[in-house]
Amino acid sequence: MKKERCHIKFLPEDKSVEVKSGTTILEAAHIAGVYINSACGGDHICGKCRVKIKKGHVNSPPTNLLSLSDIKSGYVLACQAQVTSDAVAEIPAEASPGQAKIVVDGKQPLYSRIEGMQSTEQLEKKLVFETSPLVRKIFLKLPQPDRQNNISDLERIYREIRKVDDIKIMQTGLKVIREIASLVRNSNWEITVTLGRRNGTTEVIQVEPGDTSSGNFGVAVDVGTTTVVASLVNLNTGEVLGAKGTYNKQISYGEDVISRIIYASEKTGLERLELAVVENINSLIESLASADNLKLSDITAVQCAGNTTMTHLLMGIMPDFIRRDPYVPAATCIPAIRAAEVGIRINPRGILSCVPGVASYVGGDVVAGVLASGMAESDELSLFIDMGTNGELVLGNREWFTCCACSAGPAFEGSGIKSGMRARNGAIEKIDIRKNLEPEFTVIGNVRPHGICGAGLLDLMGEMLARGIIDRAGQISRTSKNPRIRKGEAGFEYVLVWKKDSDGESDIAVTQSDIDNLIKAKAAIYAGAAIMLKRMNFSFDRVMHYYIGGAFGAHLDIEKAIRFGLLPDLKRDSFLYLGNSSLTGARQCLLSQEAREKVHRFARMMTSFELSIEPGYMEEYVAAFFLPHTDLTKFPTVKAESGAGVTG
Repeated sequence: MKKERCHIKFLPEDKSVEVKSGTTILEAAHIAGVYINSACGGDHICGKCRVKIKKGHVNSPPTNLLSLSDIKSGYVLACQAQVTSDAVAEIPAEASPGQAKIVVDGKQPLYSRIEGMQSTEQLEKKLVFETSPLVRKIFLKLPQPDRQNNISDLERIYREIRKVDDIKIMQTGLKVIREIASLVRNSNWEITVTLGRRNGTTEVIQVEPGDTSSGNFGVAVDVGTTTVVASLVNLNTGEVLGAKGTYNKQISYGEDVISRIIYASEKTGLERLELAVVENINSLIESLASADNLKLSDITAVQCAGNTTMTHLLMGIMPDFIRRDPYVPAATCIPAIRAAEVGIRINPRGILSCVPGVASYVGGDVVAGVLASGMAESDELSLFIDMGTNGELVLGNREWFTCCACSAGPAFEGSGIKSGMRARNGAIEKIDIRKNLEPEFTVIGNVRPHGICGAGLLDLMGEMLARGIIDRAGQISRTSKNPRIRKGEAGFEYVLVWKKDSDGESDIAVTQSDIDNLIKAKAAIYAGAAIMLKRMNFSFDRVMHYYIGGAFGAHLDIEKAIRFGLLPDLKRDSFLYLGNSSLTGARQCLLSQEAREKVHRFARMMTSFELSIEPGYMEEYVAAFFLPHTDLTKFPTVKAESGAGVTG
């Protein structure tokens, strides 16, 4: 007899949930709050959500995304397998988030230098903004009223505030007004007012008895597609007290923004996606506050930066039309609100603000990155790229900006790659190949390798090209007798790690299909930059500064990236890695009204265009399919490399 309700236990988390019979393992995991990698959002495409049924029975349709040995061992795809009895499901390492290596840039300097790159001292001096935080506290000693000075309590507070700061427009909520009469008298007319800047108005958001002005803290948050990173800041001093990051829980519903937009349109989909990212933010805030022995009520402001889709999902705004022609978001500039309105647990009257975006695929994270780069302070031509799950580009100087988004796909995040994985323990992140084609590599966490992350894949491409394992078309050599080059189930491949030396159940290899995907991804980014320059009648040699933001750039080897054709062949001191530029820009906005005004101005300045309909884009894209490019004159230093295996 078929059970109506089934009890599912997930290992190794040891979490359980009861669900209706017929529920998929993936849906049960969502309900239980258990992460299972599902890059395609449950569309039965990626094959990343495989789990092992240790006990019980499930209905699992046939699939070509699992090998025969996997099926015999009890593996099923979580997105397809429906529970029909009580069961125990084990999530393998590759389907779990693991211990992330997330670019936090918490207490580090504002910028990180890649070896051999230009100094950032002059740039940092340009980016010192006047301190005027999103929320601040002021201690006031109010003059007591008498018959000659009998203005209202609220006007008395406003008058004393204006003695400290000439604020033209102020407002106060009814809840605060109801409490002030007794509060000011019970505190002997000594109070602390909390002032928040909300959309051109200064609001008295809180009145407290006595002097509590020292307890004022804020949190800057980078709401990324893959990760969420938060930085705790003392709003009085600007000191960064700590920073933490975690994987975005929304990954369980789809690895890219399009998958999540589609999921959001399903019943309760938007609610679940909003809850997932809010839980991320609350967890990070609670952890940061606990580490510094702070009360959540001492945190009065949250400043977020994220792409347009992530901002919509955080605010509970349906993002459906972002992906539909003509690609119009509900809003690119969302007014500051109470953090409590979306469930963020800080001071109940604390403020949540988001850096404004530009278009459907150029969001506040990019605008924050432009602020952090300082490119708007220079007359020289600069190119900024946010290289994360997606690729967004901004070209310009203090006078103008143009921008676009590249549909590079998640290949550089390790998704869609046979042995690809995110940058966590067990991921190979740096690779060198000796002349005998034997690899040398470093692994995150110094453990046995389990797969290759994005930075490792890029290293591998540069090394394979240099050693002649692949030719300029990206084709793996068919003539080599080296055992590491072989014909596998899906065509030719290069074996990086033999099974006996890995932490997985098979060899770690890069296939011809993987290489093709990586070439398409790099071609999209390079072509996006090239067509944007051409549109403005410039060439790459006019670019004086090439700023790299985002998680992927953290471990980028510039020489190998140029050899592969991801980056243009510019002077090496033109390149500067900014770290988590979205978080840096958010932190600057949290601390400075000047910075907040600038991001709004930048967003209005940026002219966005769609690459897919841009004349000449497809020609540039196809030309970038060769390594480093069809036209080697664009890469003179690569062409001149001796013994690099790169020929014209």
